[in-house]
Amino acid sequence: MRKSDITAPERFENELELDQTLRPAEFHDFVGQEKIVDNLHVFITAAKQRKESLDHVLLTGPPGLGKTTLAHIISSEMGAGIKITSGPALEKPGDLAGILTSLEAGEVLFIDEIHRVPAKLEEYLYSAMEDFRVDIVIDSGPGAKTIQLALQPFTLVGATTRAGLLSSPLRSRFGITNRLDYYNSDQLQKIIRRSASILNISIEKDAISELSTRSRGTPRIANRLLKRCRDFAQADARLEQHKGVITRDVADFSLKALEVDSHGLDEMDKRILRAIIEKYNGGPVGLSTLAVAVGEEAGTIEEVYEPYLIQEGFMQRTPRGREATDSAYRHFGMNKKPASQNSLF
Repeated sequence: MRKSDITAPERFENELELDQTLRPAEFHDFVGQEKIVDNLHVFITAAKQRKESLDHVLLTGPPGLGKTTLAHIISSEMGAGIKITSGPALEKPGDLAGILTSLEAGEVLFIDEIHRVPAKLEEYLYSAMEDFRVDIVIDSGPGAKTIQLALQPFTLVGATTRAGLLSSPLRSRFGITNRLDYYNSDQLQKIIRRSASILNISIEKDAISELSTRSRGTPRIANRLLKRCRDFAQADARLEQHKGVITRDVADFSLKALEVDSHGLDEMDKRILRAIIEKYNGGPVGLSTLAVAVGEEAGTIEEVYEPYLIQEGFMQRTPRGREATDSAYRHFGMNKKPASQNSLF
């Protein structure tokens, strides 16, 4: 893992076991997203009283906020099993048909990155979600035959960081749609405290507060920083006087070594803000132009980076484009240039 990756919200391959260890299993252990959790609890309770499967659920929002965790909690609260796949893993109709026909009554099918399901497979999802059936075409040409397979009632939980890439027909088939928002400092402190307890990590209150402010409002990043601070506290000779306890000094030392700044901004955040300030005099600048300037996809900037920068007050969106705020200038120690006074005359 490069230092610049430490605040990336996507899950790394070696973090799967950690996520499973720290993942809440029930709603009452889930911190944050109160409105979503309360509504899901009501919908699940009502579905169980009617002895029906829960309506299909779409979860959107930036990576690392708990979409996969909520999918597991939904299956647990419904008392049903869960099968997990992802959009890129579904390449052929047979891949999807095999999963759908193996589902038991009431079971949950979780499709991560559902916006990346191939368009040719979406039509199979339509009938599966609406009528609990799937039509399989055998052969091609004049001898082609269609076989209709009945499915057990199930709940599809789709997760996406790019809600804008979902087709309208697919989106309309979800009865429950929720967008997860970034967490505030108090919520992240509860998560860090819980994770430290599970992992048997000794950490002081001031250190928890410091980690929470640098975690980009994202539980996954908070847990990742907690583990890295534990490594420094245990193995760095320069911190041996702290005896393995994560104090405020240990947290500061560790985060500085990891190049995580006081607001948790990563390399791409800084490139975006600096591009607006240095290349476009603070903006406004169009999204596509900004994407070319920093070498990132426009959709990724809009769905992954912008929400946090806007929430933290470093960027604002206007009808004319993106602008850097006074807070962004102060963060980089720059002075805002006066607006141009040029006119037509």
